[in-house]
Amino acid sequence: MRYSNEHKQQTRERLLSSSGALAKRGGFASTGVAGLMKAIGLTGGAFYNHFPSKDDLFTEVVRQELRNSPLARLANQGASRERLGRCLQQYLSLAHLHNPESGCPLPPLGVEIARAATPVREEAEHWLVELHQAWSATLEDDQLAWVLISQCVGALMIGRMLATEGVQSQVLDASRQFVEKALHEAD
Repeated sequence: MRYSNEHKQQTRERLLSSSGALAKRGGFASTGVAGLMKAIGLTGGAFYNHFPSKDDLFTEVVRQELRNSPLARLANQGASRERLGRCLQQYLSLAHLHNPESGCPLPPLGVEIARAATPVREEAEHWLVELHQAWSATLEDDQLAWVLISQCVGALMIGRMLATEGVQSQVLDASRQFVEKALHEAD
């Protein structure tokens, strides 16, 4: 039975959304095609009706996840310095740390992106450069924008590496204080 183009597009979108959450929770490389398809109720054989390869799916997952990340939404809204500070405080929270599937894709997928084929890395670079440009405009400081992006992503990644919530809180608290101080000193 042939499905309509609309049905195929809806299935593709469900696969992208589900794959993004699965990848951020448990890693993309460790999840097979069968597992990705099972998550949306289809067989592994149906995968190739939507993507030529798992690498092509990863490129699309990275594109979609970066475009919809908390940091991207902030960049797209032309934030003020105060709004940027409030959003970064939320970004550096235990709630975000404990819920990778609904948060920023950079901490859970950064290593996989770094090891991925060039198209995936180019997609990530494109998005990061756009984010940097938006934050640079808000902060009026190119270097500070890179430092804050790196600080926030790194703090979340390190926090997720730790076993106890007390130490995780120390990392996030220190990072929030650093961000707040950096934003106020740059005024």
